[in-house]
Amino acid sequence: MNADHPMHGVAPEPGVRKPDPVLIATDLQRSFGGLQAVDVKHLEIQRHTVTSLIGPNGAGKTTLFNLLTGFDAPDHGEWHLNGGPLVGIAAFQVARRGMVRTFQLTRSLARLTVMDNMLVAAKDNKGEGLWGALTGGWHATEHANEERANELLERFGLEHMTDEFAGSLSGGQRKLLEMARALMMNPEVVMLDEPMAGVNPALTQSLLTHITGLRDGGKTVIFVEHDMDVVQEISDWVVVMAEGRVIAEGRPEEIAKNRTVIDAYLGEQHGEAAS
Repeated sequence: MNADHPMHGVAPEPGVRKPDPVLIATDLQRSFGGLQAVDVKHLEIQRHTVTSLIGPNGAGKTTLFNLLTGFDAPDHGEWHLNGGPLVGIAAFQVARRGMVRTFQLTRSLARLTVMDNMLVAAKDNKGEGLWGALTGGWHATEHANEERANELLERFGLEHMTDEFAGSLSGGQRKLLEMARALMMNPEVVMLDEPMAGVNPALTQSLLTHITGLRDGGKTVIFVEHDMDVVQEISDWVVVMAEGRVIAEGRPEEIAKNRTVIDAYLGEQHGEAAS
């Protein structure tokens, strides 16, 4: 890793401090019945990087996503985006503050067109308020939103499907739509929950290019992924979870050789094969 890389010199250890963290979580806990789903002592996400969150099924990855984005409430702990606390903040407010997420199962509005799916996610819809509706100030905003939607749909290769119902799209196209829709908020942090799941291999490389493009465009990307080849290809940093805890952090090549990760996530058999 070259000296000007943002993760240069960062020690590969759980909870390590980052040079310029955009997101910090401390003592974050969530349990369901007797199961401790999340127990994160300290986690920092470096700004303008692609950070992969990996771990076996049931490790707590999606639950952590839900907590950080306001879709679930923790039993204990706090987290901050750009220094601002997010405890008790509703999911839509978290999005307005600059952090958005997608889901394992796409949540496109099947009975709306692709364009309408984009427009409902726009950050500034003045027509939603009484004053904007009465004064007519929504016209300019609506035009600007449509322009941004068209730009994003073209960027993600969906411009020819603007008037199609979202329910008619393939699984991979829905993933692209969900990613494009998330960008309508012009977020600073984009959290992607298994963006490659169920995607035709022909679209995988396109999705990877879009993810790295987000980082190169100045955004921070956090994504959950099981495909280690994908993780190795595009990640600047990898966070490994098991049984709700962060058990390792490091660069992809460091994680691939980490015995704790091999035993807990990749499995003993993989470790023997790699020896």
